[in-house]
Order: sequence, then structure tokens, then C-alpha cells
Amino acid sequence: MTYQDTLDWMFAQLPMYQNKGRIAFKGKLDNTVAFAWHLGNPEKKFKSIHVAGTNGKGSSCHMLASVLQEAGYTTGLYTSPHLKDFRERIRINGKMVDKAFVKAFITKHKPFLELQKLSFFEMTVGMAFSYFAEQQVDVAVIEVGLGGRLDSTNIITPEACLITNIGYDHQEILGNTLESIAMEKAGIIKRNVPVVISERQQETETIFRMMASQKKAPILFADDQDLPHYTTDLLGEYQQKNSRGVVSCLGQLSDFNIPEAAITNGLQKVIQNTGLLGRWQLLQTQPRVICDTAHNKEGLEWVIRQLKKQKYRKLHLVLGFVNDKKVAELLSVFPPEGQYYFVTPKVVRGMPADEVQKIAVGLGYTGKAYSGVKEGLKKALTKAKKEDLVFVGGSTFVVAEVV
Repeated sequence: MTYQDTLDWMFAQLPMYQNKGRIAFKGKLDNTVAFAWHLGNPEKKFKSIHVAGTNGKGSSCHMLASVLQEAGYTTGLYTSPHLKDFRERIRINGKMVDKAFVKAFITKHKPFLELQKLSFFEMTVGMAFSYFAEQQVDVAVIEVGLGGRLDSTNIITPEACLITNIGYDHQEILGNTLESIAMEKAGIIKRNVPVVISERQQETETIFRMMASQKKAPILFADDQDLPHYTTDLLGEYQQKNSRGVVSCLGQLSDFNIPEAAITNGLQKVIQNTGLLGRWQLLQTQPRVICDTAHNKEGLEWVIRQLKKQKYRKLHLVLGFVNDKKVAELLSVFPPEGQYYFVTPKVVRGMPADEVQKIAVGLGYTGKAYSGVKEGLKKALTKAKKEDLVFVGGSTFVVAEVV
């Protein structure tokens, strides 16, 4: 198989949550444990940091990786989903995994993958762990895919755990209350392993304290820490909460020497060091075009607060969603005075733009439906004056088509 054949096989034959939704989620670790054993348990051959949460976990992972790189450590980074290139998921010191490794890994283990009927995510977790072990990384930052307790990444015993903001997302799998969602996220807490909570939330604090107590895991709330004010190249005020959690987590790594300069420089060079895309990203000026991958109510509320602080003549919003979201609830956080361009992201789960438009009109919004993201953005750019602001978002998959 060529590299492209390999990707086509991975995407087409095996279920993937970002395309298929809930049916791709298996809710057990049996396959991952079996695959890890088949691979020689690579997850035991490198140190790691495990990061879970609803909002901010991707940004936090990239911040952690950037600081560790600045401190001189060879740093693996496993995140999901990818925006443009599958290999974004697996990086070492910011460099994506080689195409040759991806191709060789799938070719070698394809009989096992087919026999065990591994999911796309289970497969890529095994690939990442094998790559990090083979390349002998000093540490790997591992982002939870979905939830925590039953996520495929949850076979590691990390040096520290970080749990970011808890919000409503994937309720059909994780539960309909913040408490139940927090229980799933808290599933990454390991015995005697320190856990840092980025943001104290009244509904979830008791859950995290209880789970940490049961595991005899030292627990630290970043809100309680007297930390210097750090700046980061990741734009958006919400990154301040993420950076506090990251710095607090770094402080729990007893086996690592992380100078103050590494923290300062690492937070300032996240994009350069790791290649992160899609977080309050400026795509162009005159008119300004900003995109953000926030895709649940809490995350979008952060983005809207940031939008309201911008100066512009008129606001244009290019929005698309997937069909397992409560779209009316998500739309309700957006300002009614904007000009809307509703689009359909190119994924199986993409909600047709005309359906989004109907919901939006019922809520009092003004806008038209467009068949694709690029068509909607093109129309917005023809309408926008140079003093205007164009925002693109609503779904990770919308942003993936414009970055």
C-alpha cells in the first residue's frame, strides 16, 4: 500500500468518532490493552503527562509540549482530532510522524487490526505509543480523545495528570450533568499520581477531590496557586486559564528540571514549537478573518466574549455544526446583530446548512445557507468591508477547511 492507500484504508474501513459519531465509541479498554500487549507495551517505555477536559485540553497539551521542548527534553505529543493532516496527531518536538512510519506500522499490524476490529482511535493510540517508544522520547504529552475513564489513552501511568474545564459535550456518551461528565474525566486519575485541576467549578470540585482521595493522588487546583502572569502566543483571553493549569502541572514534575526561562519562552512559542492551528487564529487582515475550533456551549461562550471586545464596523459569521449537537443552544450564544453565513462541513455528521438556517431563523438570526464552508467564506469576504470582522467556526471541521 502507498501512504495514501494506508490512510484511505484507515479512514474508510474503521469507525472514527469524528465522522461516525457515537457508533465509533466502544466504551471499553479491552482492545487497547490487547493491542498494547501485541506491540510489546510501548506505553511503559516513556514518561508521560495525561490531559483530559472538555475545553482547553488541546491548547494545554501544546503549551506543555512547548515548555518541555524549551527545557531541552525530546517531547512527544499526541492530540486529536487533526485539522489538515492525519500526522498532526503524532509529533515529536513539533515534527509530525514520518509517512513511512505510518505506512509500515499499518502494513505490519494490519492482520491484527482486522482480526480485532480495532477502531480508528484505538489504532492511532497504539501507533503513537509505538512511535514515542521507538524514538525514545524523554516525555510524551497525551491528550484524552473522549471522556477519560474508558478512553484508549487511559492505559498509561503518567508523571502527572491535568484536567481542564468541564462543560457539556458528548452527553450521549458521558452523561447529562457536569457531575457525571466530571466522573468520566476523573477516570484518568491514577494512584499516587498528582492531578492538577485547571479551573475550580462548584459542580465538579467534590467529584475530583473524592476521586483523588480514593486514589491517594495529590490534588492541586490552579486557581489556588500564586503564579506569575505569563503571556502566550495563543490568542484569546481563555488561554489564561489554560496556562495557569499548565504551569501548575509543570510544577508537579519532580523528575524534570524546567527553568523559569523555559516556561516563559515555551508559552510564547507554542505555535512555532508545536504547529498548533485553529485557536483564535488570525487568517487575514482587512477584513480581519478569525477562526476558532470551539464547538460546545462553554467554549463558544469564551469565544463570543472575545469577539465582543474586538473593534469592527460589522460582524460576519460563517458557521457550521455537526448533527449530534444541540444547535439551537449553541446558536443562542452568538450575537443577533451579526450577518450569518450557514455552511455544511464536509463530514458524514455535518448538519446541512439549510437545517441550521431554519433553526437560526426561528431564533431571530439573519443569514443564508451555503453548500460548503469555502462558498460561505467567499460570500462573507465579498460582503465584508475592510473595517469588518469575519469569524469562522461552530465546529472543528469548519475550521479544518479554512486554515
